[in-house]
Amino acid sequence: SRFPGVHSLLIQRRGVLVFEQYFDPGSAGERHTLQSVTKSFASALVGIAIARGDIESPEERVLDFFPEWDAELGADERRSAMRVEDVLTMRTGTDYNESGPNSPHAELNALPTGWDRFWLERPMVTQPGTAWQYDSGGAVALSSMLRHRSGMHADAYAQEVLVGPLAIDDVRWATNAEGHPHTGGGLFLTSRDALKLGQLYLQRGEWEGTQLIPESWVDASLERHHTFPAPRGSAGRIEAYGYLWWVLAPDPGGSGSADIYAALGYRGQAIFVVPEHELVVVATGWIEPGAPRGPIDLLYGELLPAVLR
Repeated sequence: SRFPGVHSLLIQRRGVLVFEQYFDPGSAGERHTLQSVTKSFASALVGIAIARGDIESPEERVLDFFPEWDAELGADERRSAMRVEDVLTMRTGTDYNESGPNSPHAELNALPTGWDRFWLERPMVTQPGTAWQYDSGGAVALSSMLRHRSGMHADAYAQEVLVGPLAIDDVRWATNAEGHPHTGGGLFLTSRDALKLGQLYLQRGEWEGTQLIPESWVDASLERHHTFPAPRGSAGRIEAYGYLWWVLAPDPGGSGSADIYAALGYRGQAIFVVPEHELVVVATGWIEPGAPRGPIDLLYGELLPAVLR
């Protein structure tokens, strides 16, 4: 394969699965790690929670979900000002990062309990809403925020409002000793089930006649809330960030103006939504860091040109 490390590739066009292939050791029945693709599922849950009244709005303060800690942790004015939207757009202002074996992310992953408190205590380095820095800790805390309001952690909440309605039966979440699911990267699904989230967003939140996610939330989630000063990722295709979704460059062979959206995870997990071509693509794998080709290269180099042939 010219794309070593890819375990599955699925392509759905206009709602029809037109290509499905698994490469050793991948298989159709495997619940594959989705890594940070999980964050885009968490983003959907926030939108549903707002529609249901469990969260007031993206403007709500993060510490409003943790009244027992508000006085203590809110003494830092910057932390006190952090909103749900800052978590969704990765502009929390914390020092959280994933750089190296001693990073805050590595520390959080090693903790058996207290993921929410660990993240909330992170030193603040910038005013929330101003500077972009990848912050998985905030995404992980979203589950705790849901539990404070709904009484359910994200896995149970998702079962009721998202995973269940999408008829996703074979699901696993990595959790800590408190039963707190890792909404930053702990979701395991089959590739066919991962495809359903992409199709749901392509359909602007509608599924089999039911509006599972408000259209307005889907649209807000895919907006360019933060535009990177220099495009990132494979060949600079990643241009902006939405609400726990990546915004990629338009298809150069298409109109040239229609954004492509992606849920992306470590080592080659991806859901691509290409509204211009009514296309959803899922890739899973375990691609070596620094490998020359990944899912974004596959999309732009092979799949988009093939659609137009």
